[in-house]
Amino acid sequence: MEHQWTSHYAMFWLYLTIVVLSIIVYKLGFAKKLPVLKSVIIYVLLVIGCLILTVLALQLPIVGALFIAAVVLSIYKIRLKSTQKKTNHNKQA
Repeated sequence: MEHQWTSHYAMFWLYLTIVVLSIIVYKLGFAKKLPVLKSVIIYVLLVIGCLILTVLALQLPIVGALFIAAVVLSIYKIRLKSTQKKTNHNKQA
């Protein structure tokens, strides 16, 4: 038996999850310092592109792939910062 709340909002929550994970992956892996207008354009196009990913997510593991990409990029950023911190500390000594 289907729950009414789930059936009405499932696609919205899937879309919202994909948008949030896409923004995280973009910020961790690809974002550069851009002027505000260019950033707004990028995010608008990202949100529009997530509509296609939401449709694909009905058959493909899009959410899982975005989650794994976010975790891998987070680990990479943390290790990169710790390496840079050690390098700067060794240069100062």
